[in-house]
Formats: sequence, C-alpha cells, structure tokens
Amino acid sequence: MLRTVNDLAGFAVDATDGRIGKLVDFYFDDRFWAVRFLVVTTSEWLDGRKVLLSPLAVVGLDAPAKALQTTLTRAQVRASPDIDTHKPVSRQHEVENYGYYGYPFYWAGAGMWGSSTLPALMLAAHRGDASAGLSRKQQDFVEAQAAFHRERGDDPDLRSCRAISGYHLHASDGEIGHVEGFVVDDQSWAIRYLVVNTSDWWLGHQVLIAPPWIHDISWIEATVSVELTRQAVKDAPRYDGATLPDREQEASLHRHYDRPGYWGDE
Repeated sequence: MLRTVNDLAGFAVDATDGRIGKLVDFYFDDRFWAVRFLVVTTSEWLDGRKVLLSPLAVVGLDAPAKALQTTLTRAQVRASPDIDTHKPVSRQHEVENYGYYGYPFYWAGAGMWGSSTLPALMLAAHRGDASAGLSRKQQDFVEAQAAFHRERGDDPDLRSCRAISGYHLHASDGEIGHVEGFVVDDQSWAIRYLVVNTSDWWLGHQVLIAPPWIHDISWIEATVSVELTRQAVKDAPRYDGATLPDREQEASLHRHYDRPGYWGDE
C-alpha cells in the first residue's frame, strides 16, 4: 500500500517487549530508491538516542493506531551500533548494522532486496535455505569491498528523506518547484514518487515525479533534475495531498509521460 513519508513520521515503533520510540526519518539509496533504514528516536528510554532499524525488522503496520511492529527486543535495540544521524550512512555502517542483527546483505543480489523484490521474501529465503544466505567467505568479501570503497572515498551513502525535502526540482528547460515529500510502498519500502510543490510557478499545484524519471541529484547544489519539460509537468495530473493515488490514477500519470509503470515488474 502507498503511504506518504510525512504520514508515517511520528508513528510509534514497538519491540516485542515494549515501545522503542517514534519514527522520525528514513534513509534511502538512490540506485533502487528504496528505504534502507527507519530512523527512530528513543526519547527518554535511551536518553534521546536515535537508532537505525531496517525494514527487515518490520512485521506489521497498524495505521489507525499509528504504530509499527518489529521482531526486535528492546535489549537488541539498546545494544545496537551507534550512528551519527546528522551524516550520510555509509556502506560500512550498513555492514555493522546488518551484521549485528544477523540480516543478509541486500546489496549482494541484483534486485531491490538481494534477489527479491520484498524485504520479507529476502529474509525468509535467508532463514529457510542456508544456500540462500551468504557464506562466511562471502560476508568477508562484502565487508572488504565496503572497506575498499571507503578508503577510495567513493563509499556509497544513504540519504535522509528529511534532508532531501526542499531540494529544487529542475526540468529540462528550467526550475519547476521543490521536493515536499515522498510516497512509499509499505511492503517493498520502495520510494514510488517524489511529491513536488510547484506553487512558485503554478499556485497550489502539486505533482508526483517517479524516481526513474530523475537523471541527476546534486547533493552540493541541493537540486533534483528530471528528463521532463516544464510544460509536461504543468499538464500532468495534479496530486491531491489528502488522498493517495490508486492504480488507475497512477496509470494515468504514467500514460501522460509515456513511461511504463513500475507494477509491471511486481
């Protein structure tokens, strides 16, 4: 099901034996545009420390109660690796976090989640079939690979959704607005759309832009560039922030831009 990041922010996050804290942000990679970590503030429980939890830990979402259920215990979270959430998350940080919780490395396969499209399927394969997981030799290779990239200075980083909000969006022929939010799939944790506010150009107009239409992100200049014209964006179906698009509305949006829908890969 599609949900906005803004709606999910503030959800309670529960361990099997009590509350962990509150969801405040998400880290994603810009290769698959998938959420890799939930940023959870622990409030008074751990002196306000923020912890990173993988979607692999999530087993349920109760929208009316505004809560996420996980497979973790509070003791596991308390002893988890520290991370500075004011900086990008490196592959080495991911190795430490995934190694601590005993998760398979999602980047070991060609799919969004290893060889799977869903984190639950990747985890089930890892636990149900020893051959589906990584051997110790393979894990050593992946960790060495992370160290190699870190030393070269090209260690792949994860980015914060909160930090990207406000980035200016550039069409092929000029600026069209700024990023105001994200729409995610709560099963695959894929970011399906960026919510773009074009009110600087067209009063009260919000549109959805899919990640495959993005051809460049400048972290230094805080811009997102898309291979679309301003007129095409202006003429696109408007996004009503009060309701998420259904599949028919998504199909209409993709037809407008003459782009294939992501659901063909599901």
